Amino acid sequence: MDRTAALPAAARRTRRIVLAGPTVLGAALVAFLAQRPLRHHHAGWHGWLGTVNGVVFLTAAGLPLAALVVRVLARRRTAVGSPPELARRRSLAEVGIVYGTVPWVWMILLPGAGAGTAPRRVSAVPLRDLVAVLSGAPVTATVQVVGNLLVFAALGFFAPVRFAALASVPRILALGAGCSVLVEAAQYVLWLDRVSSVDDVLLNAAGAGLAALASHRWWRSAADTSAVTACSRRAAAGPPPPARRCVR
Repeated sequence: MDRTAALPAAARRTRRIVLAGPTVLGAALVAFLAQRPLRHHHAGWHGWLGTVNGVVFLTAAGLPLAALVVRVLARRRTAVGSPPELARRRSLAEVGIVYGTVPWVWMILLPGAGAGTAPRRVSAVPLRDLVAVLSGAPVTATVQVVGNLLVFAALGFFAPVRFAALASVPRILALGAGCSVLVEAAQYVLWLDRVSSVDDVLLNAAGAGLAALASHRWWRSAADTSAVTACSRRAAAGPPPPARRCVR
């Protein structure tokens, strides 16, 4: 008997999301290491947490642990009465937001060689830095642009699935821009020898918005599942008033 065929359509979609994430990150890790071999110039923890290569490697290596956390959270929710599909969706979204965002933010907050000594730099003219990057080497330009688009992509993808109040592309754009402004301000205040650029804010927000569009098909089903759950809880508590009857 084919157990995959017996799964509900929503469960199969959730499984595809879970499998797609590690696949994409794994491919990105292979491409990254093929271009820039894993070398640590500093011994100890700094080699793992203080370099881009180290953070990328740890992020990929931690995928099984992230999957385990999703499973544990889903089981805990199911044990207290949450529908299995809703439990899986919320758990995956929560872990995805954290696991897909923290490593990127960590990397762009790593100090440069002149941290604490080089002059602080701010680029407040829109598109100036982007044009300069695109006019350079194609590979470098692609890495920088794609990297900026991915910083808050996980946040943009999973936040509207998890939180109904964020199920809107304009709201996700605003959220991505706000988070990016905080990161750019941190780069300036912490004196990290990095350029605080308005173009980074634009690319970060655009990446979050594009990711939100990619997950749009799951917004409606998540909202429907939440509404049914709330309706069931109200019904279990007693008959609702006539004006607030649950419609299924």
